[in-house]
Amino acid sequence: MKTRPLGKSGIEASVVAFGAWAIGGWTWGGADEKESIAAIHAYLDAGGNLIDTAPVYGFGHSEEVVGKAIADRRDQVIVATKCSMRWDLTDAQKKRATKRFSTTKQNVDWSGEKTDESFDVYIYSGKDGIREEVERSLKLLQTDVIDLYQTHWQMDNTPIQERMETLMELKKEGKIRAIGVCNATQEEMNAYRQFGQLDTDQEKYSMLDRDMEKTNLDYCAKQDLAFLAYSPLSQGLLTGKITPDRKYDEGDQRNFKPRFNPENVRQVQAMLEPMRAIADKHDATLAQLTMAWTLAQRGCSHVLCGARTPQQAVDNAKAGSIDLSDGEIAEITKAVESYDGV
Repeated sequence: MKTRPLGKSGIEASVVAFGAWAIGGWTWGGADEKESIAAIHAYLDAGGNLIDTAPVYGFGHSEEVVGKAIADRRDQVIVATKCSMRWDLTDAQKKRATKRFSTTKQNVDWSGEKTDESFDVYIYSGKDGIREEVERSLKLLQTDVIDLYQTHWQMDNTPIQERMETLMELKKEGKIRAIGVCNATQEEMNAYRQFGQLDTDQEKYSMLDRDMEKTNLDYCAKQDLAFLAYSPLSQGLLTGKITPDRKYDEGDQRNFKPRFNPENVRQVQAMLEPMRAIADKHDATLAQLTMAWTLAQRGCSHVLCGARTPQQAVDNAKAGSIDLSDGEIAEITKAVESYDGV
């Protein structure tokens, strides 16, 4: 597995990270804890070391599972988690927060009609909130330091100076080692960097979601920030294994997304078809080839891939050792540019 630095932090992290959203269960139709722990262990045994989670992934459950999985292997792991998505704010904190959505413990409330089981999730990055969250995450993760701590979203009313100064204090206190943002603009990252060292930017980026090529990817390359691509497999769609007639479990968010309708799945399949020969040359799956192409794009240093079984984790890790030629990258890119779906 190749490694690349997390910006200027001095931390070397595997280029393929274990994304721990799905093992939290929320919006993914649930998850089996024993299988999740086995998947994390398989990923580590396959040479990976970067695990990315967040409090909102199962409302603490993902962090708890990660903590159990790494308890006896902490020195092998770069732990990344996040702050700012809150469902437990005080009334005073809500005045500075921004409501993001309503949800249940199973799924986002896509209907917009609140039920007895629904509750609101807010974005809040005030100093008191960040300090509350870091202590909770340290406990759930069973560790005394978080390697990479990231603000999850950027739309609340707390000044970026307040956020970054709090993060720098936590770094000085030894509770976190590196600082990152997620879902941020270049202007927001510039603001963070006025008040301390920013190391990483995590954004949605895949063959189907390429807006970052015009913005943050170039910025991160120029500013020596690591760029962590989330959903590089577009929630499984780019594995080539999802067919137009695929049915999803109750509570799985893909039931509600137009990208997973049969016609769009056919368009994705047509885009992937020319890549099969290249994948075969590398003894790789389409998923592994997709991740390798993503990692080959200028500015993209790491990809975050979820796994719910040990085999999925091992398969993902293999992508971190594939080298594509310039010609192969160009051929894959040509196929990617043929896609005209949602």
